[in-house]
Amino acid sequence: MKILVTGTAGFIGFHLCRQLLERGDEVTGLDNINDYYDVNLKYARLAETGIERSVADPGKIVQSSKYSGYRFVRMDLGDREGIGSLFKKEGFDRVCHLAAQAGVRYSLTNPYAYTDSNINGFVNILEACRHNNIRHLAYASSSSVYGLNEKMPFSTKHNVDHPVSLYAASKKSNELMAHTYSHLYRLPSTGLRFFTVYGPWGRPDMALFIFTKAILEGKSIDVFNYGNMERDFTYIDDIVKGVVRVIDHPPEGEVDWNGFAPDPASSPAPYKIYNIGNNSPVRLMDFIHAIEKATGKKAIKNLTAIQAGDVPATWADVDDLVNDLGYRPDTDIEKGVEAFVDWYRGYYSV
Repeated sequence: MKILVTGTAGFIGFHLCRQLLERGDEVTGLDNINDYYDVNLKYARLAETGIERSVADPGKIVQSSKYSGYRFVRMDLGDREGIGSLFKKEGFDRVCHLAAQAGVRYSLTNPYAYTDSNINGFVNILEACRHNNIRHLAYASSSSVYGLNEKMPFSTKHNVDHPVSLYAASKKSNELMAHTYSHLYRLPSTGLRFFTVYGPWGRPDMALFIFTKAILEGKSIDVFNYGNMERDFTYIDDIVKGVVRVIDHPPEGEVDWNGFAPDPASSPAPYKIYNIGNNSPVRLMDFIHAIEKATGKKAIKNLTAIQAGDVPATWADVDDLVNDLGYRPDTDIEKGVEAFVDWYRGYYSV
């Protein structure tokens, strides 16, 4: 297939791009390479796929030196004309939209970054898909949409009308917008609620990266909510396997969908929502212990209150993923953390 993957200088997009290329798909990658975090890490990911920093000029489609089926374009989601032109010229079969402004805490101080990228940018992707006969749009949502929900595990059957950050609200908006296009234009769309993704080449703003760096440097770490946190940590390889399964299976719509008892995760339109999580929440202190074991060093813990926008626990119900696509993430946290620490030591030579 000919697939557009947005966010290919990002964590998940980088890994997904490599997986699709290695199975023989033709891939075009798109990213604006913004400075939300260290651009050197983003360029290093691109270099791993044969895209050198010197050729990543805005708007220019460049050929990978490593994969014959891979090309990359530096472009912002807000570039409506550029996005439309790219779709029209390239004739994609399917789109996996992972590019977005990420981060819960960053949204508290930089709200417009989220409306620009996650709302306006998503409309540009939807419109381009609509006008270019895209056979399936898979896109990143987030476990953050569950907000104030306390019933565990989080199910796609649950109401998600109480987000606690603008980031979460923007992701819930994406799901609503996608349904509208699925309903009006029969655009097959699948939203993916990712649960705390971690692993090699991960983001520097995520806990695993922050904790590993601090522990190796002998510095203290902030342990929010006094350690009373749980996260459904999901290893990057598991995430990518799930995304590939989704890309290959566009939704067709539920013929027995009932408007008197509506299922929020499906529709008579070709629309679907899945959780992708490990289905096994880990206590924050156990997570820190796994990092200590992998690094061989003890953490200096600074216990502190929960931050605004955070939730104390996440836990994914993945029954639909298992029943529909025959897939369940299962990487053990100690194995995944060890793989990250090994990568971190190698990348930063520590």
